[in-house]
Amino acid sequence: MLDLSALRAEWDDLLARRASFRESLAIWTAVLDLWSRWNPQQVQTLRWSADECRERWERGRPLLSDAPPPAPVRELEELIGPMIEILAGVDTEEAEALRRFAELWDQGEVSLSMLLPGAGNKTGSSLQELTGLSTDLVEFLAHGSLRPILEGYFDAVRSSLAETGWGRGACPFCGGAPAFADLLESGQRRLACHLCGGAWTFARLKCPFCENGNASDLVRLMAEEQEEGYFIEACRACLGYLKGIDRRLRWNAGSALVEDWGSPHLDLIASRQGYWRATPSLIHLARSEDQ
Repeated sequence: MLDLSALRAEWDDLLARRASFRESLAIWTAVLDLWSRWNPQQVQTLRWSADECRERWERGRPLLSDAPPPAPVRELEELIGPMIEILAGVDTEEAEALRRFAELWDQGEVSLSMLLPGAGNKTGSSLQELTGLSTDLVEFLAHGSLRPILEGYFDAVRSSLAETGWGRGACPFCGGAPAFADLLESGQRRLACHLCGGAWTFARLKCPFCENGNASDLVRLMAEEQEEGYFIEACRACLGYLKGIDRRLRWNAGSALVEDWGSPHLDLIASRQGYWRATPSLIHLARSEDQ
C-alpha cells in the first residue's frame, strides 16, 4: 500500500535539498496533500493467485487487461475533483477543457475506464476527443487521481511477479508506461510505474518504449557533475527517454516517484535534445504555457 507518511518525509527532504525548486515543484506537493486527505471506504484489492497472474504475464498481458478495477464513484470523485482544480490552477489554457471533463463526469459520459492505459499505450485518446484535453493533461489527471486506488488494488499480487518473467517495457500490473529507472546493487535495471506503483526488472540494453535492442541507438545523456548517480537514458530510434538513478553510487536516494518529481532539470536536458517522455512531467506544463 502507498505509505504516504514515508513518501511525504522523502519529499520534504528533497525540497530541503533543492530549495530553489520548491516553487516550481508546488504542483507535486499539492498532489501529495490530496493523497494524504483521501480516506477510502470501499476500494477493492485484486485477489488473484500467482498462477492466475503468471498465465497473463506469460501471454504478455498486464493484469489490468483482464481485471479492470471496480469504479468506486465517491472515492474516485474525492480524488478527481481536487485534481481538476490543481491542474486548472496551473494550466489556465486548458481550464475550459477541464471544466468540460467535470461536466461529462457528472453526466456519466466519462468513466474510470477512459483514464486507464492500454498495454503500454498512452491513456485517454477518447477523452481527448470528448473534452479537448491535451494528451499531457489527461496523463496528469490519470496519474494524480488513480495512483492511490491502483496502488491498493494491486497490493496483494505484487509478490507474484517474482515467480515469473515479464519481458515487456510496459507495467505488468496496469500496462502503463515506465516513468523512472533504477540501477540496483545487483546491476539489474528496475523500471517504475507512477500510475499504479508497480516495479519490475527489464533488460538494460533495450528501450522500454519501442523495445529496440540495437546498442548503437541507446544513448545516455549525462547530468551535471554535481548530480552524480543520476542519468538519462534515451533511444535514438523512437526518441523516448527515461531518467534514473544508479543506486550503487547514490545509495541514499529517495523512491523513484520522489526522485523523478524532484528532478525537472533533467527532463529539460532531454527535451532540449529532442527526446520525449511518456508520463507526466513539469516540462509538459511549461510547454503548454509557452504555446
